[in-house]
Amino acid sequence: MAFAIMTLTEAAAARVNAIIANSGPEAKGIRVGIKKGGCAGMEYTIDLVTEPNAKDDLITRDGASVWVEPSAVLYLLGTQMDFETTTLRSGFTFTNPNQTSACGCGESVELKQADLAALAAQREMQGA
Repeated sequence: MAFAIMTLTEAAAARVNAIIANSGPEAKGIRVGIKKGGCAGMEYTIDLVTEPNAKDDLITRDGASVWVEPSAVLYLLGTQMDFETTTLRSGFTFTNPNQTSACGCGESVELKQADLAALAAQREMQGA
């Protein structure tokens, strides 16, 4: 059985569905990736998908479609994507077990690749 790359909360799925509803008939979902940048070294990227890439991994929840770029998979294994609104900002958030640090403003992170052997051992211990 394969590992879940990423999960979506109900709030994240609702926000993705709202983005798609407001983006025209060609919008299919969003694509999540990572890029080098920011003071901590990496940043999450989110782009609108009008033409899915066959190499991307697809995650769905409640009708929302989120594709994950292949280059980001090992950095996002086990991540939960959420959407939150606070007094100062609203946006997608990521609870990522592969994050080792973040900058003070929260816009960039330091990520390590997931340890597949450790994930497999953890699944075995849980009886999956």
